[in-house]
Amino acid sequence: SMGGFFPFPGQTVYGASKAAFERVLSDARDAHGLRAAIFRYFNASGAHSGGDIGEIHDPETHLIPNVLAAAAGRRDALTVFGTDYPTPDGTGVRDYIHVEDLADAHLKAIDYLRAGGESQILNCGYGHGYSVREVLDTVQRVHGSPLNIIEQGRRAGDPPARIAGAEKVRGVLGWTPRYDDLEEIARSSLNWERKLTEFSR
Repeated sequence: SMGGFFPFPGQTVYGASKAAFERVLSDARDAHGLRAAIFRYFNASGAHSGGDIGEIHDPETHLIPNVLAAAAGRRDALTVFGTDYPTPDGTGVRDYIHVEDLADAHLKAIDYLRAGGESQILNCGYGHGYSVREVLDTVQRVHGSPLNIIEQGRRAGDPPARIAGAEKVRGVLGWTPRYDDLEEIARSSLNWERKLTEFSR
């Protein structure tokens, strides 16, 4: 059993490893004066607006690339896990942040630290979320293809919603997102997917 390993109830191994490294940086700050900006990412999504940079995972685990693969016919179906959550449409809600906004937050953090700013732990998201159904509907609209959707029960450990408390990152860094729009995230992801298809020919 790893029960004593997790500092928070229900935390995953991934979450525990992130929390442990936050403690390491905090100890380094106390012992050596190291200043750091620690970001707690939410669902990094989208791709470079020009289609030049994007993500490739094998196997792919992120929702939006998997939805695009299903829309393009590279997957037979898309499975939705959990449709009975206490959310507006019953599916899980997540805070999807465009990767270009995430990159901009990092640049602002460097400027902040160079100017003498104190160490910070910052949630990096938009402060609102979209449900799985909203993501499916948006990708279908942007791609123009219907999806074969299979509904299954909840996966163990998946919370109904995970939304960033984003006021601090905006206030401390003076960060203002430019791509806070699910359709923009889907379009940039689709541009990247099309670029990948061209490369593979």
